[in-house]
Amino acid sequence: MANTFYWHDYETFGVDPSKDRPSQFAGLRTDEDLNPIGDPLVIYCQPQKDILPAPQACLITGITPQLALEKGLSEPQFIEAIHRQLSVPGTCGVGYNSIRFDDEVTRYALYRNFFDPYQREWKNGNSRWDVMDMLRLTRALRPEGIEWPDHEPGRPSFKLEHLTAANGLDHKAAHDALSDVTATIAVAKLVKDKQPRLFDYVVNMRSKKAVGEMLNLSQRKPFFHISGMLSRAHMYGAIMMPLAQHPTNNNGIICIDLSFDPEVLLDLSPEEIARRVFTSTAELRDHEVRIPLKVVYINKAPVVTTHRLLDEAAAKRLNIDVPLCELHWQRLNQMDLSAKLQAVFNSQSFPEKPDAEQRLYDGFLPNGDKHLLEEVRQASCADLTEHRFHFSDPRYNDLLFSYRARYFNDSLS
Repeated sequence: MANTFYWHDYETFGVDPSKDRPSQFAGLRTDEDLNPIGDPLVIYCQPQKDILPAPQACLITGITPQLALEKGLSEPQFIEAIHRQLSVPGTCGVGYNSIRFDDEVTRYALYRNFFDPYQREWKNGNSRWDVMDMLRLTRALRPEGIEWPDHEPGRPSFKLEHLTAANGLDHKAAHDALSDVTATIAVAKLVKDKQPRLFDYVVNMRSKKAVGEMLNLSQRKPFFHISGMLSRAHMYGAIMMPLAQHPTNNNGIICIDLSFDPEVLLDLSPEEIARRVFTSTAELRDHEVRIPLKVVYINKAPVVTTHRLLDEAAAKRLNIDVPLCELHWQRLNQMDLSAKLQAVFNSQSFPEKPDAEQRLYDGFLPNGDKHLLEEVRQASCADLTEHRFHFSDPRYNDLLFSYRARYFNDSLS
């Protein structure tokens, strides 16, 4: 089958994908020229009796628990329908802020309902992508031909509804999943029409392999990076340098914003560097500046490109001193800070989550347990009553109890 994009969006009953539940999903497949293929999928998800929706989420989307209960599928049926679409060979799952949010909703729903949470992202030539940072890159480097809204002067807006309104694009109902999907396709088409080379570059650079080559630690070349985690003062862009492998995540590369004087990295201990990386700006001491270390994850389709694309006009627009960044790169290229920086990022500690449903990232399911996933999904109430499905990974035994209680409660009697 030819390569396709599957544009999709969730509405949810809260903002935390690890514990809040989806309320609505919309998806629409297009070819690589963004022409629709087939009809859109629009489905609702029934709320679970033991999970309270956030009232604010219901007010924003207009989807009440009663509406979702009336129109919706059970979560296992809901995520199965979505998984079927995202697993079509050659599919690139894409949305607006989807890697940070919608993909997390998908992963946690797959995990809770005994699907492999990651396989659809890579198997059979599949991939994922996110349009939002492409819009940021376009505004930073190639803004011509597109109207760019601001919240206020000097504060750019990348809200989907603001971009569509500024450019006269149809977006009938923000926070309706299908309306958001069609609006996302429209802004992607806008970039493709106005800046086709940039569009093609970002699409082709979404793979883990391509990003890994750009952030090669044996070469440590400077690169330009766009991310919502970077400073608004520089239009969310920075010239950065890869410095070290993340100590616990092989997909993470520790990088530094080269506008920062690197001498401080030599002078400070790992503990002090960690304090100035992870402490909020408001809690830093007087005259202290945050050390701009950032982990770039090569499997999250980050937007990276050569810093040579910053011509004089772009550098001025972004308020980036390119010669200074190159000077800092030359200094850092003579140092090996990998051990110190790995110690910095090894010092991070996160509170353990007691609920197995929130512990997706505690580790991968052992290979010996994988055959049980489909067996559980196919099991009837009688099967769940009579057979003991035992996982060596204790998280999944807890998941199974919740799954039976919600959808096959007679199997517990």
